[in-house]
Amino acid sequence: MDDYDIRMEMIFIPVKNGHIKVFVHGFNRLGTWGNAVAVFDGENATAKGFNKKRTIVHSLVKLHKSLEKKRREN
Repeated sequence: MDDYDIRMEMIFIPVKNGHIKVFVHGFNRLGTWGNAVAVFDGENATAKGFNKKRTIVHSLVKLHKSLEKKRREN
């Protein structure tokens, strides 16, 4: 296992009430799987896929839906 195999990227997106953290792992070589985990205010959403950009967006969409559902319940 090389050093580049265990790399994780962190993306911080500022929002009005804090910031969204997105942790991206994988996508090392062409055709490899990767994960993206979006976290905000105790809620998290995970997505897995081949396309890095699409997977990040998918995790953010899932997080948004989760936060909307939580807000409707309150």
